[in-house]
Amino acid sequence: MRLFGTDGIRAIAGEGPLAPDVVVLVGRALKVLLKDRPDLFRNKGVRETRRTVTRDISGAGKVLLARDTRASGPAIEASLIEGFGLGMMSVGVLPTPGVSYLVRKWNCALGVVISASHNPSEYNGIKLIAPDGFKVPDAAEQAIEEFIKSQTAPAPSFIANLDFSARKIEYANFLRAHLPPESLSGLRVVVDAANGAASDLAPGLFRSFGAEVISRNVTTDGRNINVASGVLQHDLLVDLVKSEKANLGIAYDGDADRCILVDETGAVRDGDFILAVVADYLQEREMLPGSVVVSTVMANYGLEKFLADRKIRLVRTNVGDRWVAEEMMRTGAPLGGEQSGHIIFFDALPTGDGLLTSIKILKIMLDRKKPLSALCAGLTKVPQLLKNVKVASKPAFETVPALREAIAHAEKEIAGQGRVLVRYSGTEPLCRVMAEGADSALVQKVVDQLVEVVKKNL
Repeated sequence: MRLFGTDGIRAIAGEGPLAPDVVVLVGRALKVLLKDRPDLFRNKGVRETRRTVTRDISGAGKVLLARDTRASGPAIEASLIEGFGLGMMSVGVLPTPGVSYLVRKWNCALGVVISASHNPSEYNGIKLIAPDGFKVPDAAEQAIEEFIKSQTAPAPSFIANLDFSARKIEYANFLRAHLPPESLSGLRVVVDAANGAASDLAPGLFRSFGAEVISRNVTTDGRNINVASGVLQHDLLVDLVKSEKANLGIAYDGDADRCILVDETGAVRDGDFILAVVADYLQEREMLPGSVVVSTVMANYGLEKFLADRKIRLVRTNVGDRWVAEEMMRTGAPLGGEQSGHIIFFDALPTGDGLLTSIKILKIMLDRKKPLSALCAGLTKVPQLLKNVKVASKPAFETVPALREAIAHAEKEIAGQGRVLVRYSGTEPLCRVMAEGADSALVQKVVDQLVEVVKKNL
């Protein structure tokens, strides 16, 4: 059984790699491998973030455990603890970037997040955070899979859960340090927490800065996470921003490592716009070493042109925040992210953080004394169309002649005017078909043709 995908383990809760007996074995694998091969979980050549982290030894040798608000979370947590035994300390519900911050601050051996991010509530997942705050190396995931294949039954463990939930306030304090108290006084902010991990934290955080906060989707019941809310469905947020005459709307996903913004006019501003606003701000202040920003193959060509006009180079990676983070570490870039709203401010944290991103944007609005619409005005996106197609399997495209030929034909048809990208989702049974270019009719035609071929063959 294949356990790990592009972002940890992800499946319908209770099934396949998230069946209770398998999760117990994952816990057992972590216990054994952390003891026998701890270097597996450390990334090589990691450069430290510039923000100084005052460290203590609370978590030395221990595993930090957190989850989002899904109903299946406590059961998965219990199974992990059953397999691991003494040495797992739980902070309860906490955004994924909070774990990235606390594993470093507390000198933990590992961080584990039980979350399926933006996926529907019936899904869940297990993400592993290295002691340096990054995702763990591929070798660690491979070793866990090999260990589990060699086991026939979970070994008995001493079951213990160390409750560290009261101390997760340290992550909130880290976020509060990025803006002075009452600095947002007079601003009205609408927050949509997707009934997820930021539901308790986000409204109070922005009120502590003096903002008037209108909160939505902050009532969690274990089943409503990401339902008609958050980064994927923000129509209500747009309506609220306009009707409430708010200065900013913010939508998070289930584990709050992403955010999408809505400006005061009701326009949706995704990760491309966020990167443009922050990069322009940093470049103007000579705070963008190397004049480089990292994003993925999904970044709109308009962003690339916007950056080039400001003498900033855009480096593209495969889709996934882990690839962005690795390229940032390699190039020394302080800023990177994805169109989907994962934004990494490497000087503060080596992972995407939706809460931190929204705070940074508000700071730029204050410093420049401009609304978000004005800050985004310089970026013009070219038409980009993305369609998702459910698939029964995920063979390599070059092994499917009809699809291989269709992609080649599409690339030839749009050459010089745009680009085509066909890829599989790393977390769902989907094939994503995307094209962009100045001619929206041609973009539509190319995508529709490819979608039909994918449906017929996959």
